[in-house]
Amino acid sequence: MKKASLLELLAAVQSGTLTPAAATERLANLPYEDLGHARIDHHRSLRTGLPEVIYAQNKSPEQTTEIFTRMAASGIDVLATRVDAPTAALVVASLPAAVYNQQARTVTLKQSPSNEPTGHIAILSAGTSDQPVAEEAAVTAQLFNTRVTRLYDVGVAGLHRLLDVREQLVSSDVIIVCAGMEGALPSVVGGLVGVPVIAVPTSVGYGASFDGAAALLGMLNSCSPNVTVVNIDNGFGAAYTAVLIARAASRRS
Repeated sequence: MKKASLLELLAAVQSGTLTPAAATERLANLPYEDLGHARIDHHRSLRTGLPEVIYAQNKSPEQTTEIFTRMAASGIDVLATRVDAPTAALVVASLPAAVYNQQARTVTLKQSPSNEPTGHIAILSAGTSDQPVAEEAAVTAQLFNTRVTRLYDVGVAGLHRLLDVREQLVSSDVIIVCAGMEGALPSVVGGLVGVPVIAVPTSVGYGASFDGAAALLGMLNSCSPNVTVVNIDNGFGAAYTAVLIARAASRRS
Protein backbone atom coordinates (compact mmCIF):
# COMPACT_ATOMS: atom_id res chain seq x y z
CA MET A 1 0.00 0.00 0.00
CA LYS A 2 1.35 3.42 -0.97
CA LYS A 3 1.53 6.33 1.48
CA ALA A 4 -1.17 8.17 -0.51
CA SER A 5 -3.49 5.14 -0.35
CA LEU A 6 -2.94 4.78 3.38
CA LEU A 7 -3.72 8.47 3.92
CA GLU A 8 -6.88 8.11 1.84
CA LEU A 9 -7.91 5.13 3.95
CA LEU A 10 -7.37 7.04 7.20
CA ALA A 11 -9.21 10.07 5.81
CA ALA A 12 -12.16 7.87 4.86
CA VAL A 13 -12.36 6.55 8.42
CA GLN A 14 -12.12 10.10 9.78
CA SER A 15 -14.91 11.34 7.50
CA GLY A 16 -17.13 8.39 8.31
CA THR A 17 -17.34 7.04 4.75
CA LEU A 18 -15.46 3.92 5.85
CA THR A 19 -16.02 2.05 9.08
CA PRO A 20 -13.10 1.15 11.32
CA ALA A 21 -14.01 -2.52 10.82
CA ALA A 22 -13.80 -2.20 7.04
CA ALA A 23 -10.50 -0.34 7.32
CA THR A 24 -9.16 -3.06 9.58
CA GLU A 25 -10.08 -5.68 6.98
CA ARG A 26 -8.25 -3.76 4.26
CA LEU A 27 -5.20 -3.47 6.52
CA ALA A 28 -5.27 -7.16 7.44
CA ASN A 29 -2.46 -8.05 5.06
CA LEU A 30 -0.10 -5.45 6.51
CA PRO A 31 2.78 -5.54 7.04
CA TYR A 32 3.01 -8.76 5.01
CA GLU A 33 0.86 -11.46 3.49
CA ASP A 34 1.86 -15.08 4.08
CA LEU A 35 1.24 -17.32 1.04
CA GLY A 36 3.08 -20.28 2.52
CA HIS A 37 5.83 -20.23 -0.11
CA ALA A 38 6.35 -16.45 0.12
CA ARG A 39 5.68 -13.56 2.48
CA ILE A 40 4.73 -10.49 0.46
CA ASP A 41 6.03 -7.27 1.99
CA HIS A 42 3.11 -4.89 1.39
CA HIS A 43 4.77 -2.27 3.61
CA ARG A 44 7.91 -2.01 1.47
CA SER A 45 6.86 1.18 -0.33
CA LEU A 46 5.97 2.85 2.97
CA ARG A 47 9.52 2.28 4.22
CA THR A 48 11.58 2.76 1.06
CA GLY A 49 9.36 4.62 -1.41
CA LEU A 50 9.36 1.70 -3.88
CA PRO A 51 7.37 -1.54 -3.72
CA GLU A 52 8.69 -5.07 -3.40
CA VAL A 53 9.76 -6.66 -6.70
CA ILE A 54 9.41 -10.34 -7.64
CA TYR A 55 12.57 -12.24 -8.59
CA ALA A 56 11.02 -15.02 -10.66
CA GLN A 57 14.09 -17.14 -11.35
CA ASN A 58 13.90 -20.52 -9.56
CA LYS A 59 10.25 -19.91 -8.68
CA SER A 60 7.62 -22.04 -10.38
CA PRO A 61 5.24 -20.30 -12.81
CA GLU A 62 2.43 -20.89 -10.34
CA GLN A 63 4.36 -19.34 -7.44
CA THR A 64 5.30 -16.25 -9.42
CA THR A 65 1.75 -15.86 -10.71
CA GLU A 66 0.23 -16.11 -7.24
CA ILE A 67 2.65 -13.56 -5.83
CA PHE A 68 2.07 -11.25 -8.80
CA THR A 69 -1.72 -11.39 -8.56
CA ARG A 70 -1.74 -10.83 -4.80
CA MET A 71 0.52 -7.80 -5.16
CA ALA A 72 -1.66 -6.50 -8.00
CA ALA A 73 -4.74 -6.83 -5.78
CA SER A 74 -3.28 -4.22 -3.44
CA GLY A 75 -3.39 -1.67 -6.28
CA ILE A 76 0.35 -1.07 -6.69
CA ASP A 77 2.56 -1.22 -9.78
CA VAL A 78 4.04 -4.71 -10.01
CA LEU A 79 7.36 -5.85 -11.48
CA ALA A 80 8.73 -9.36 -11.89
CA THR A 81 12.29 -9.87 -13.15
CA ARG A 82 14.11 -12.88 -14.64
CA VAL A 83 10.83 -14.20 -16.04
CA ASP A 84 10.92 -17.06 -18.54
CA ALA A 85 8.31 -17.47 -21.29
CA PRO A 86 6.12 -20.12 -19.59
CA THR A 87 5.92 -18.04 -16.41
CA ALA A 88 5.12 -14.89 -18.37
CA ALA A 89 2.35 -16.68 -20.24
CA LEU A 90 0.70 -17.78 -17.00
CA VAL A 91 0.96 -14.31 -15.41
CA VAL A 92 -0.48 -12.58 -18.48
CA ALA A 93 -3.28 -15.16 -18.71
CA SER A 94 -4.20 -14.32 -15.12
CA LEU A 95 -3.76 -10.55 -15.56
CA PRO A 96 -4.22 -9.56 -19.24
CA ALA A 97 -3.13 -5.97 -18.51
CA ALA A 98 0.36 -7.21 -17.55
CA VAL A 99 3.12 -6.69 -20.12
CA TYR A 100 5.89 -9.18 -20.90
CA ASN A 101 9.19 -7.81 -22.24
CA GLN A 102 10.98 -10.84 -23.63
CA GLN A 103 14.34 -9.12 -24.07
CA ALA A 104 14.37 -7.70 -20.54
CA ARG A 105 12.78 -10.87 -19.11
CA THR A 106 10.32 -8.75 -17.13
CA VAL A 107 6.58 -8.69 -16.57
CA THR A 108 5.09 -5.38 -15.46
CA LEU A 109 1.67 -4.15 -14.43
CA LYS A 110 1.12 -0.40 -14.33
CA GLN A 111 -1.79 0.60 -12.08
CA SER A 112 -0.81 4.00 -10.68
CA PRO A 113 -1.86 7.25 -12.42
CA SER A 114 0.41 8.41 -15.24
CA ASN A 115 2.02 11.36 -13.52
CA GLU A 116 4.86 13.51 -14.80
CA PRO A 117 8.09 11.45 -14.57
CA THR A 118 10.40 12.28 -11.67
CA GLY A 119 14.05 12.62 -12.66
CA HIS A 120 15.96 11.55 -15.76
CA ILE A 121 18.11 8.44 -16.19
CA ALA A 122 20.28 7.76 -19.23
CA ILE A 123 20.86 4.04 -19.84
CA LEU A 124 23.79 3.01 -22.02
CA SER A 125 24.85 -0.32 -23.46
CA ALA A 126 28.33 -0.85 -24.81
CA GLY A 127 27.06 -3.25 -27.47
CA THR A 128 23.84 -4.78 -28.73
CA SER A 129 24.67 -7.95 -26.79
CA ASP A 130 24.43 -5.94 -23.55
CA GLN A 131 20.90 -4.73 -24.32
CA PRO A 132 18.96 -7.36 -22.33
CA VAL A 133 20.57 -6.09 -19.12
CA ALA A 134 20.07 -2.47 -20.19
CA GLU A 135 16.42 -3.18 -20.98
CA GLU A 136 15.87 -4.70 -17.54
CA ALA A 137 17.14 -1.42 -16.12
CA ALA A 138 15.01 0.67 -18.48
CA VAL A 139 11.79 -1.24 -17.77
CA THR A 140 12.40 -0.96 -14.02
CA ALA A 141 13.08 2.78 -14.10
CA GLN A 142 10.10 3.53 -16.31
CA LEU A 143 7.68 1.53 -14.16
CA PHE A 144 8.88 3.55 -11.17
CA ASN A 145 7.95 6.75 -13.03
CA THR A 146 11.37 8.01 -14.10
CA ARG A 147 12.16 9.43 -17.54
CA VAL A 148 14.54 7.13 -19.41
CA THR A 149 16.80 7.84 -22.37
CA ARG A 150 18.16 4.72 -24.07
CA LEU A 151 21.58 5.10 -25.69
CA TYR A 152 22.59 1.70 -27.00
CA ASP A 153 25.67 0.38 -28.81
CA VAL A 154 28.00 3.24 -27.83
CA GLY A 155 31.00 1.22 -26.68
CA VAL A 156 34.63 2.29 -26.61
CA ALA A 157 35.50 0.40 -29.81
CA GLY A 158 33.91 3.36 -31.62
CA LEU A 159 34.33 6.29 -29.27
CA HIS A 160 32.77 8.77 -31.72
CA ARG A 161 29.40 7.08 -31.09
CA LEU A 162 29.58 8.03 -27.42
CA LEU A 163 30.72 11.58 -28.08
CA ASP A 164 27.77 12.09 -30.43
CA VAL A 165 25.34 11.60 -27.51
CA ARG A 166 27.23 13.62 -24.91
CA GLU A 167 24.51 16.28 -24.63
CA GLN A 168 21.99 13.62 -23.65
CA LEU A 169 24.40 12.36 -21.01
CA VAL A 170 25.00 15.69 -19.29
CA SER A 171 21.26 16.44 -19.10
CA SER A 172 20.53 13.33 -17.00
CA ASP A 173 20.47 13.04 -13.21
CA VAL A 174 22.20 9.66 -13.16
CA ILE A 175 23.63 7.31 -15.79
CA ILE A 176 23.55 3.52 -15.96
CA VAL A 177 26.24 1.91 -18.12
CA CYS A 178 25.96 -1.78 -19.08
CA ALA A 179 29.11 -3.31 -20.56
CA GLY A 180 30.79 -6.68 -20.88
CA MET A 181 34.17 -7.62 -22.38
CA GLU A 182 36.78 -5.51 -20.53
CA GLY A 183 34.17 -3.18 -19.00
CA ALA A 184 35.87 0.08 -20.00
CA LEU A 185 32.83 2.17 -20.97
CA PRO A 186 31.78 3.40 -17.48
CA SER A 187 35.22 4.95 -16.87
CA VAL A 188 35.02 6.88 -20.13
CA VAL A 189 31.48 8.06 -19.39
CA GLY A 190 32.47 9.02 -15.84
CA GLY A 191 35.13 11.34 -17.22
CA LEU A 192 32.58 13.17 -19.39
CA VAL A 193 29.85 13.97 -16.86
CA GLY A 194 29.31 15.41 -13.41
CA VAL A 195 26.59 13.01 -12.26
CA PRO A 196 26.68 9.56 -10.63
CA VAL A 197 27.47 6.68 -12.99
CA ILE A 198 26.24 3.21 -12.06
CA ALA A 199 28.25 0.53 -13.85
CA VAL A 200 26.67 -2.83 -14.64
CA PRO A 201 29.10 -5.57 -15.73
CA THR A 202 27.45 -8.01 -18.11
CA SER A 203 28.29 -11.65 -18.75
CA VAL A 204 29.15 -10.84 -22.37
CA GLY A 205 32.52 -11.78 -23.85
CA TYR A 206 34.84 -14.62 -24.78
CA GLY A 207 36.45 -17.09 -22.36
CA ALA A 208 38.78 -14.76 -20.47
CA SER A 209 35.87 -12.48 -19.64
CA PHE A 210 34.87 -15.21 -17.13
CA ASP A 211 31.12 -14.55 -17.53
CA GLY A 212 31.45 -10.91 -16.54
CA ALA A 213 34.09 -11.20 -13.83
CA ALA A 214 36.67 -9.36 -15.96
CA ALA A 215 34.26 -6.47 -16.57
CA LEU A 216 33.35 -6.41 -12.87
CA LEU A 217 36.99 -6.12 -11.79
CA GLY A 218 37.68 -3.49 -14.43
CA MET A 219 34.77 -1.38 -13.25
CA LEU A 220 35.69 -1.77 -9.59
CA ASN A 221 39.14 -0.45 -10.49
CA SER A 222 37.81 2.53 -12.43
CA CYS A 223 39.85 5.72 -12.15
CA SER A 224 36.66 7.82 -12.50
CA PRO A 225 35.58 8.61 -8.93
CA ASN A 226 31.91 9.07 -9.83
CA VAL A 227 31.56 5.42 -10.92
CA THR A 228 30.01 2.85 -8.62
CA VAL A 229 29.34 -0.79 -9.49
CA VAL A 230 26.54 -3.31 -9.03
CA ASN A 231 26.64 -7.06 -9.52
CA ILE A 232 27.02 -8.86 -12.86
CA ASP A 233 23.90 -8.54 -15.06
CA ASN A 234 22.02 -6.69 -12.31
CA GLY A 235 20.17 -4.14 -14.41
CA PHE A 236 17.33 -4.13 -11.90
CA GLY A 237 19.58 -3.21 -8.96
CA ALA A 238 21.20 -0.43 -10.94
CA ALA A 239 17.82 1.02 -11.90
CA TYR A 240 16.41 0.79 -8.39
CA THR A 241 19.31 2.83 -7.02
CA ALA A 242 19.25 5.22 -9.98
CA VAL A 243 15.55 5.94 -9.41
CA LEU A 244 16.24 6.91 -5.80
CA ILE A 245 19.12 9.17 -6.89
CA ALA A 246 16.98 10.79 -9.60
CA ARG A 247 14.16 11.41 -7.14
CA ALA A 248 16.55 13.03 -4.68
CA ALA A 249 17.97 15.23 -7.45
CA SER A 250 14.46 16.33 -8.45
CA ARG A 251 13.60 17.31 -4.88
CA ARG A 252 16.69 19.52 -4.71
CA SER A 253 15.98 21.29 -8.02
